[in-house]
Amino acid sequence: MNINLTLLMQAAAFAAFIWFTARFVWPPLMRAIENRQKQIADGLAAGEQGRQNLSTAEKRSADMLAEGKAKAAEIVALGEKFKSETMEQAKVLAKAEADRIVAAAKAEIEQEVARAKESLRNSVADLAVAGASKILKREVDAKAHADLLREIQQKL
Repeated sequence: MNINLTLLMQAAAFAAFIWFTARFVWPPLMRAIENRQKQIADGLAAGEQGRQNLSTAEKRSADMLAEGKAKAAEIVALGEKFKSETMEQAKVLAKAEADRIVAAAKAEIEQEVARAKESLRNSVADLAVAGASKILKREVDAKAHADLLREIQQKL
């Protein structure tokens, strides 16, 4: 192998190429690679953060759902309690109304019985006067004997 000027020039050109590449091409290329690596690392970190946020959101939604179900159950229980209280109040009011109606009916019946007794007394008194007048074969004056008739009515 013969070392001549061509080989030396090729070696010098190669050395210049290496120096030029190391000085002007290699640093921007390394910055681009480092930026890309940083972007990938940031993307992976963001993906991990997104997974954590999703996990947190799922847990929060499950907690909110459980809380909503608990509140719904509480509202249903409160509604049931209100319903039973309302029914009890309605029963008490209905019982009071029924007792009032029964008392009014009893009072009315007593009044009717008293009227019937009074009517019966008057009828018996009239019959007694009619019977007495037939027995005595004369007319008994009801106005003249009003005290006697009242006394008979009291005894009946």
